Amino acid sequence: MPTDRELQSCNLGYAKSCPRLPKERACDAVRFAVANDSGGAISLHFAFELDHLPAGNGLLEYDRRLKSWIAPHPEPRIQKLAESFLQSYLERRSSTLTFTSST
Repeated sequence: MPTDRELQSCNLGYAKSCPRLPKERACDAVRFAVANDSGGAISLHFAFELDHLPAGNGLLEYDRRLKSWIAPHPEPRIQKLAESFLQSYLERRSSTLTFTSST
């Protein structure tokens, strides 16, 4: 169970003071953005940050009809973050479409 100090230092911004943070890591943060949503496919840009600087980027693709990733990320932790981002995006988009069509 994390302590109060760990909860505060590990959950706010760049968690450099978090004792659970691995010393050696490829990035400090991963950012996602929808690059294209054509209806059938969704493309996500991702960007890595390390020490507040760009540390890599790429593109992931999801097929809505097949409900599967055409181009997933090879690192399982990054892929899980992408899946969470996509789920949130689809839920927001669905609620926006529902709200728009009911007004």
